[in-house]
Order: sequence, then C-alpha cells, then structure tokens
Amino acid sequence: MASQEILREEPSRGSFINDPKVRGIFFQAVVVIVLVALVWWIVQNTIDNLTRLRIASGFGFLRGRAGFDISDSAIAYSSDSTYGRAILVGFINTLIVAVTGIITATLIGFILGVGRLSHNWLIRKICTVYVEVFRNIPPLLVIFFWYSGVLSVLPPPRESINLPFGSFLNQRGFYFLRPVWGEGSWLILVALLLGIAMAWFVARKARQRQMATGQQFPVFWTSVALIIGLPLLAYALSGFPLSFDYPKQSTFNLTGGFQVKPEFLSLYLALSFYTAAFIAEIVRAGIMGVNKGQTEAAAALGLRPGSVLRLVVIPQAMRIVIPPLTSQYLNLTKNSSLAIAIGYPDLTATTGTVLNQTGQAIECVLIMMVVYLALSLLTSAIMNVVNARMALVER
Repeated sequence: MASQEILREEPSRGSFINDPKVRGIFFQAVVVIVLVALVWWIVQNTIDNLTRLRIASGFGFLRGRAGFDISDSAIAYSSDSTYGRAILVGFINTLIVAVTGIITATLIGFILGVGRLSHNWLIRKICTVYVEVFRNIPPLLVIFFWYSGVLSVLPPPRESINLPFGSFLNQRGFYFLRPVWGEGSWLILVALLLGIAMAWFVARKARQRQMATGQQFPVFWTSVALIIGLPLLAYALSGFPLSFDYPKQSTFNLTGGFQVKPEFLSLYLALSFYTAAFIAEIVRAGIMGVNKGQTEAAAALGLRPGSVLRLVVIPQAMRIVIPPLTSQYLNLTKNSSLAIAIGYPDLTATTGTVLNQTGQAIECVLIMMVVYLALSLLTSAIMNVVNARMALVER
C-alpha cells in the first residue's frame, strides 16, 4: 500500500527560476528594458546636443529659400524655391533613375540569362564574360567607367555624332526631339490609354479561349495595332496637334530639342548594366530549375524551340525568378544614391546640400531614410502581388 501511495504522488515541481516559461519571459523583459533605455539615451543625448549647439528641431526649415541651383530637374525649380522643393526634385530624379534602370536591367538581364544557355558557343561565352565581369567589380567603378571613360571622351558639340531621328550625342549629353503638344492633343493620350486597356482585354480573352479550345490568337500584333493605331487615328482626327522640336547645331552648342545630361546617362547605364548581370544569373537559375521533361514534352508536341521557351519554360521559371528579382530591384534603387559621386542631383545629393546649409542633420537623414524605405516597401509590395499571381494554386 505504501508503495502504491508513493507512485500516486505527483512529481515535485522544479524551482521557479528553472521554469522555461518564466526564464523566457524574464529574458524578453530584460531585452525590452535594455532597448527602451538605449533609445531613451540616444534621444536624450540628441536633444542635449541640439540644445547646446542652438539648433532648432522640426521641419519648418523646408519652407525656407534654398538659394542653390540644381543642374537637372524634371519640374520647375530655381534658387528661389524652397528647401522642400529641392528635396522633391531629388526624389523625382531618384525615382526616374530607379524606374528606367529597372526596366532596362530586366530586359538586358533576361536576354543575357537566356543567352548563357544558348547552344551557340559564341553567344554563350559572350554572355558568360559579361556576367562575370560586371558581377565582380564595384558599382561605383562602373559609374566612373561610363562617366569618365565613355561619355567624357565623346566629341564636343561642334563635332556631335549624328544619330537617327534628328538626335545628337556629344560630351554634354544626348539630344533628341521634344514633342510640342497643341490644342486637342489630349485625345492622343486618351486613345493611348484606351488602346492599352483594349490590348489587355484582348490578351485576357485570348488566354481564356486558348485554355478552353487550344486555339491561339495573334495577341502581340493585335496589341501593337491597338496601342499604336488608336493614337495615330486620334492624331489625325484631332487635326495633327502634335509637333516636334528638333535639336539644331549652332556655333558652340545645340539648341532646341530635349537634352539628357551625361550625369544621368552614366548613372542610368551603369546601374542598368551592373544589375543586369545579377538578373541574368537569376534567370539562368530559374530556367535550369524547370524540369527537363517539360521541354521534352513540349518538343514532342511539335513546338519550335522559341515557342517552347516562351510558352512553357519561361512561365514556369518566373515562379523561381520573381522572389530574388525583387532583391535586385531594391539594390538598384538604393545604389542610385551613388549618383553623388558624379554630381547627379538625386535625393541623397539634394538633401545633403540642404543639410549642409541648414544644419538640420536629424531631419534630413530621417527624410532620406523614410523615402528610401517607402520606395523599397512599394517595390516589394508590387513584386509580391506579381509573385502571388504567378504562384501555383493547389486544388
């Protein structure tokens, strides 16, 4: 009986301190207290330093007169504009570099990624050399290469290189025709938007038809006809309101047209070609991740190699490509801050100038952090939506 009572007794609990749940709560509380104390110390130290230096905190300085010029601005700006507008100019310039660089790097990267798997020995080796060269040198060096090694050695304006469509290339940048919109030209924009919407509708219906019947529809040429044909029709019906201002050579410079300055060109080309090397490896890995049986099955159905790649391999490879592709887009956006090395007025350069003139270091750094964070989060959100649409749906 005594032995049975001993067996029925509940096991004695360990010490309160040795309880895993208690230890977990204790250490988490300690970490939170340390973090709060660290943040409080940093904030208090910052406030004391600002008070000692007699620097007023807040964002009221953004309404002050900037007093400096910006060489490249997509919106109206002068030295009489405010600091806030100067920072806005830098933000827009950063956005332009990021968007154009992402589009160009994606196109070049996909071509190189496919080229690395080409059966043609020469194409495969050229793509391999390109990828290995650009992947193993710093992006700042690539920027200097385009700025000092390519664009700066171009001929002066008097000896500009003539390019198609009345454009010119020289040391001062790339000059091309500038559209001049007349009365009623808004119809052209409406027709363009309508053409894009109709092309999307046709592509969706064509896909549904192909899934139901197996019959294909010439979506590409139909889309081209809609996107180009409708604006041309609106251009004619509205009385040809669109004209073009062509650049013209003068004694010392070019006049008219639209100028893309060498600082933007070098940054845009450098980031595009540099990021394209990484995108090429991502695309190559994605294609190689598709089961070889998919290619063999498509070939057995009589599809040509180009159709196999476009209709079978690439759509499946995109599920592997998109997640790491997002990281490269984020890297390109953040690498645009290297523009300060060649004098391109991006967000970092313009905000840095504002910081030097006002001494509002905390506010200026906070603005840059928030803007780059917002751009990164927006890019990630867009790519997450694309990734969700491309993901396999289990039934």
